[in-house]
Amino acid sequence: MFKKSNISIRNKKATFNYEIMDRFVAGIQLYGTEIKSIRDGKAGLTETYCTFINNELWVRNMHIATYFFGTYNNHDVRRDRKLLLNKRELNKLIRGTKETGNTIVPTKLFINDKGLAKLEIGLAKGKKTYDKRQTLKEKEDKRSIDRAMKQ
Repeated sequence: MFKKSNISIRNKKATFNYEIMDRFVAGIQLYGTEIKSIRDGKAGLTETYCTFINNELWVRNMHIATYFFGTYNNHDVRRDRKLLLNKRELNKLIRGTKETGNTIVPTKLFINDKGLAKLEIGLAKGKKTYDKRQTLKEKEDKRSIDRAMKQ
């Protein structure tokens, strides 16, 4: 029915700045021109975050470029978009964010097998500076080992 989509937009800063404790996959409420732009790969997750408004989860500051053929029907580029999760998952996220230092960050935007846009979000705790340095050191060590193995 649908061909396999290779659209996968990652938020690399989220995994660097935060320690992801729990992950959820949420649907997104989108307009027609927004899904077409996502299928073209014209979206970004930098500086994106999630908040609760009236017990509903919203993603803020997510950039989806205007659709070229959208004419006057085009959407606002950085509008707030509602995330679709079931009640149990929402309650788990609400409880998680009540703890100090926890937040909800989007980690990946992708198109599933049915052709729907999904957003992977994570309940995260901010990393300290020394944790970030440790992550960079581990990444550099892994690169040097991989280079040594190739030679």
